[in-house]
Amino acid sequence: MLLYDYYRSSAAYRVRIALNLKGLEAERRFVHLRKGEQRAPEYLETNPQGLIPTLVIGEQRLTQSLAIIEYLDETHPQPPLLPKDAEGRAFVRSIALAIACDIHPIDNTRVLAYLEKPLGLDPTTRDEWYRHWIREGFRAIEALLSERPKGVFCHGDAPTLADICLVPQVANANRFKVDLSPYPRIRAVEAACQELAAFQKARPDQQPDAE
Repeated sequence: MLLYDYYRSSAAYRVRIALNLKGLEAERRFVHLRKGEQRAPEYLETNPQGLIPTLVIGEQRLTQSLAIIEYLDETHPQPPLLPKDAEGRAFVRSIALAIACDIHPIDNTRVLAYLEKPLGLDPTTRDEWYRHWIREGFRAIEALLSERPKGVFCHGDAPTLADICLVPQVANANRFKVDLSPYPRIRAVEAACQELAAFQKARPDQQPDAE
């Protein structure tokens, strides 16, 4: 397996966590997003979207972090990253998608760059945009988590796809100095995840290309 990665990409962070939980090793190739390496013709041949991550397995090329993680879960079922019951799977996916589809896409690097350069937002206003959408998303996720029985993680006592998505988003929130005090369940889940080596090893500051 070959993973195209960037230390600060939250989508790549998700895949690193999943690989670690599954006990899988992947060769790494780093694509520096802030330098625009994702737009190089050679990388666009690998991933026409010009996004990170991409996972290459033999002749197979996989894109989009959630699709990659579900592939890994189906091909390496232990430990499972989705609950056995349909309701549990729906809940876990709802948390994962709230992050991967509603928070992350409007806060990622290319959106921030567009806000600042073509649209002329100053850095302070740009960063407040970022914080606003994290607060909006976390407010809803906190409510959803608080309605559930109090397991250690988002759903029960083992990490799932929901936790895999939540931890990188908390890292982003911390990087942009979002006040997380209104979200005690999110903070508790993130703390429980950080006790696990699979999450620790995946952290951005532990990657070979970290700056």
